[in-house]
Amino acid sequence: MKQRTKKRWGKIAVSLGIIVLGLLFISPLLWMIIASIKPETLIFKDMGFQAFIPKELTFDNYAKILFSEDINFFHYMKNSLFTVGMIVLLGTIVNSLCAYALVKLKFPGSSLILIIIIALYVVPFESVLIPLYIVVNKFGWINEFPALIVPFIASAFNIFLFRQFFMEFPKELEEAAQLDGATPFQTFIRIVVPNSKPVFATAAILTFVTHWSDFMWPLIVATDQSIQTVQIGIQYLFTDNNIQYGQIMAALTLTTIPVILIFLFFQRYYVQGITASGVKG
Repeated sequence: MKQRTKKRWGKIAVSLGIIVLGLLFISPLLWMIIASIKPETLIFKDMGFQAFIPKELTFDNYAKILFSEDINFFHYMKNSLFTVGMIVLLGTIVNSLCAYALVKLKFPGSSLILIIIIALYVVPFESVLIPLYIVVNKFGWINEFPALIVPFIASAFNIFLFRQFFMEFPKELEEAAQLDGATPFQTFIRIVVPNSKPVFATAAILTFVTHWSDFMWPLIVATDQSIQTVQIGIQYLFTDNNIQYGQIMAALTLTTIPVILIFLFFQRYYVQGITASGVKG
């Protein structure tokens, strides 16, 4: 009886600890959301625990952001959604096909290609930024959407992630498709893809989160406001002499919503994909 009681209290203590840690991790996000619905004069006036208890609520910050003539927030959001969406879509196709070829199609040099891909993963983006800009400029893509999309379609991490998952894919399903006369590509489309939702969702989420917050590259190659992303658009809020932090918090909150939604929708597949892809090498 005493052991059961100790185990029960132990579980309660662990649960409380997890809740406290969770609240600590999301406290900046909660403060940002609450600050976005506060009047400008109260954002930094109430600090400490009182910062999370708004005394006065207003949605003027959101109204000014969404309906401002100076900053077309919907335009920047549309550009970001299009850019990141194309990276996720095209990247998922290219990276999954590459990984499947490395796993299932044995050809000379496949091991060397895998080593190169893994080596590329540890190369920081800053070290290739200038050469990449020169290449993009040669193609005439400056201030064009291809400059924001094409360089990030292939991802060393996603290729490795897909490879790890495909290595554990049941061979019986593929062999059955081959007996029916399916080609490797038909097997991939009809058998592998429908049964690999977790890894596809995982790759999509990680790619979306990574490139949704991109700032340096869009700042360099997208100087024209017609193709600038939302992260660049938010910077215009800091150029005013009278910085309105309430509007900044409102804009940041709105840009966080797509990330939260995509994670909530694919959370189940995300956990499965991470688990399945990391079991064996």
